Amino acid sequence: MKFLSVRDLRSKSAQVWRELPNEREMVITSNGRPVAVLTSVDETSVEKSLAAWRQVRVTQAITSIQQESMRQATDSISMEDIDEEIGKARNARRKRTR
Repeated sequence: MKFLSVRDLRSKSAQVWRELPNEREMVITSNGRPVAVLTSVDETSVEKSLAAWRQVRVTQAITSIQQESMRQATDSISMEDIDEEIGKARNARRKRTR
């Protein structure tokens, strides 16, 4: 997989577009850190590619939420405690909207 800077993407865009189908993916970096992925698609694969990327993002979000829950030790809260917290949040929201 090829890495290129935002500056290279800007200054060598024609070359990037020519190389992308063969590379399949390129990682775009800013100040040496990855910020985006360019991926090659065609008319027949764009919807499938977008669906796959969205599924990856959902999976990453769920994993992040689970890890944060374990970090805060909230991964073993009972349903009663959860319902109580929901009730408190709803009551607070009602008070704000009055």
